[in-house]
Amino acid sequence: MQASTHSPAAKILIVDDEVDVLEFIEYSLRKEGYEVYAARDGLEAIRLAREVHPDLVLLDVMMPNLDGLATAEHLRSLRELRQVLIVFLTARNDEQSELAGFHAGADDYITKPIKPRLLVSRLKALLRRRTAGDVMDQISIGHVTIDRERRIVRVNDQEVFLARKEFDLLAMLASKPGRVFPRAEILKRIWGDEVIVGDRTIDVHVRKIRQKVGESLIKTVKGVGYKFEI
Repeated sequence: MQASTHSPAAKILIVDDEVDVLEFIEYSLRKEGYEVYAARDGLEAIRLAREVHPDLVLLDVMMPNLDGLATAEHLRSLRELRQVLIVFLTARNDEQSELAGFHAGADDYITKPIKPRLLVSRLKALLRRRTAGDVMDQISIGHVTIDRERRIVRVNDQEVFLARKEFDLLAMLASKPGRVFPRAEILKRIWGDEVIVGDRTIDVHVRKIRQKVGESLIKTVKGVGYKFEI
């Protein structure tokens, strides 16, 4: 199946307690043809997300009732919303806040102020990457091809063998190129409740994958987790 660009009718949910910010971003996104929804706090965002199943959620961090970090973690815990893109748009620009955002499951972290055209461009890129990864049974990026249905990996047209967990981990990272997967999410999605494993287990599997498919494709994000580099 070939990758395609995102639909102009992709659904975006904006969550911010500042009405003027909501209206300004909503206007900018609607001009681009997106289907836009708005919520003013985390609880309303969760309710609305379960109702409309957005493709992307744009979250502020500091909000009443339920802050952005807790909202992101809750959305990630819901099976029907596990694949939704989560982007923080916040005035908190320190490193610890950004790391906390990625720990909560963010796909991107954008700091205010940002020009509307640049914001739209960043969101478009994320939606394109999701379409190129999540909807494909076969992912081809650079010299690596991952056939998820047949569980086959080829590097430079040569088939390489990956153990079951190695394949699952590579396929998950490659499904969203550029997104940082926190260690806790990797453990939960790849190992689940099968056995008690630690961070060292992830590191060993990543090292083995790198040896087989190339050192440059999987990047370590210090203090957070790993991402598949385009």
